[in-house]
Parts: sequence; structure tokens; C-alpha cells
Amino acid sequence: MKLGVFTVLFGEKSFTDMLDYVKDAGLKAVEIGTGGYPGDAHCKVDELLENEGKREVYLHELKSRGLEISAFSCHGNPISPNKEFAQKSHEDLKKTIQLASLMGVPVVNAFSGTAGDHEGAKYPNWPVAPWPNEFSEVLKWQWEEKLIPYWKEMGQFAKDHQVKIGLELHGGFLVHTPYTLLKLREATCDAIGANLDPSHLWWQGIDPVGAIKILVKENAIHHFHAKDTYIDQDHVNMYGLTDMQPYDEVRTRAWSFRSVGCGHSLHEWSNIISALRTYGYDHVVSIEHEDPIMSIEEGFTRAVTNLKAVLIEETPANMWWV
Repeated sequence: MKLGVFTVLFGEKSFTDMLDYVKDAGLKAVEIGTGGYPGDAHCKVDELLENEGKREVYLHELKSRGLEISAFSCHGNPISPNKEFAQKSHEDLKKTIQLASLMGVPVVNAFSGTAGDHEGAKYPNWPVAPWPNEFSEVLKWQWEEKLIPYWKEMGQFAKDHQVKIGLELHGGFLVHTPYTLLKLREATCDAIGANLDPSHLWWQGIDPVGAIKILVKENAIHHFHAKDTYIDQDHVNMYGLTDMQPYDEVRTRAWSFRSVGCGHSLHEWSNIISALRTYGYDHVVSIEHEDPIMSIEEGFTRAVTNLKAVLIEETPANMWWV
């Protein structure tokens, strides 16, 4: 495995300055935003699609520093009832897949999206309980009329371009658990897999090692985000795990995102890395920094230091002792 970073946190740096910073930190890979929520500070998709020379220069800047692109990321909501945002999310995704194919990038990360509760809805609707029965009816409609048709088309489009889709299992979107990911994958194609991020699993009560064991049976982990979560049980008792307080209300939130090692022990992170290696994931571990009580530099540096302590980089040795 190689250590990388989701470069959206360095959006204020130029492309080359960002690459220099990542290289100096001892990393081997970058995950680059191409639109949607992550923005496109380091990758202007239209320009690169239209110009082979610019693509070659772009890749040269990476290779000359010993870096690779683990994934392009364009998280949006392509099935949103907001037609304008849905269309923009779709266009970002489609163009990103095309660019990834041209540039040899193996994975495009995204969100599955969330539809409204009917065709004329104004906002996305995320059902989280089966009763009253209309919640179940909404969820069935969303999957059958919006989610599956969309990803059946885009999954095949990605497969035709020899690119994998990594859907982040993120609360608020229809695909947010191993079950919902595998359900969608079964209904579409094997180009659809997970961009697995333990931080979103922990606050849902899902053990990341257990999730890894479930998903690798189907070869369904396409990318991996390294981000932690701190859960404050006293505040869980008050607000529950579906806490709707803003992320900056750290003192009272039930849970907050943290830099790696600041929410769960390095022993737990070692177990996660070991599970990835044991069950066949050998791509990039990509740091995502969203720690509300740390600066970008300190949170990033902390994650690098902690992950280097547990990352398994080399090929396993022969069992000389048996």
C-alpha cells in the first residue's frame, strides 16, 4: 500500500506547490478534486480533456516527483431533485471518467446521491426508518426510479472506459453502508465499489474492520480514505448519532471528524491497515483532513506521522519460519 492525500485541503496552493509539499511530506500519491463539492483547484477537466499536450505536462509534473494519482474525486448529487445541481454533478462525473481513462487514473470517487421523495420534490430526502410506512415507500421509489437506473448507466459507462467508481459510504446519501453499496453493485455492475472511509462508519456504529471483511469478499473496495472520528458518549446520550448540530459546535456535538489517531487508537488503525492487506486491498491510503480543532498543516502532519507508523508498504516475505 502507498500513502497519499486528498489534495482539496491544499486548494490555496498552486498545482506544483501542492505537489512539492506532498512529496516533501514523504507521500507517494494524490487524490485530486475535479468538481462537485471538492472543487477543481488542481485539475481543470475541460482543459485537459481537450489538450493531449496539457495532459502530458500534467502527468510529467507528477511523475518527476515520484507521485501518482490514486483517484479523481467529483462528489456531488447526480440524482438530486435540484435539476441544475444534478445535471452539473452528472456532467462532472462523466467528464471525470473520460479524463481518468485518458490519464490512466484507476478510480473516480463520488457520492451515490439522494433523490427527493417524489418527482416534483424540491430537496433531497434521506429516509432512516422503515415506519411510518411512507418512509419505506419513499426509499423504494428512490432506489427503483432514480438510484439504480442512474448508476446502471454510469457504472457501465465507467466500465467501458476501464475506470472504477468509488462511492463514499457517507450518511445523507442512499449508499452509506456496506449493505447499500453491495445492493447497488448487484443491481448495476462491478465497476461500482466503495471509497471506504472509516470516519463515516464509526458514527453509524459500523466497525471498519468488519466492513472491510464484508466488502472484500466481493472485491468491492476501490479506494480508501484515512480519516478518524471522535465519539463523545455524553453528547450521544443527548443528541444521538444523527446529531444535526453544525460541525463547528465541537463542544456539544455527539461526534466530530478527527485526524488519524485522534479519535481511535493507533492499535485500531493498525488493525484496519492489516485487514486491508490481509483481504487484498493494495492501493492507496488517502488522507482526508477535516479536523475542526487542528490547522491544515498540523492535522495533515499528524495523520502522516500516525499512518506511517502502521502502514504496510512492502510485499509480504516468504514464510521462512515454516
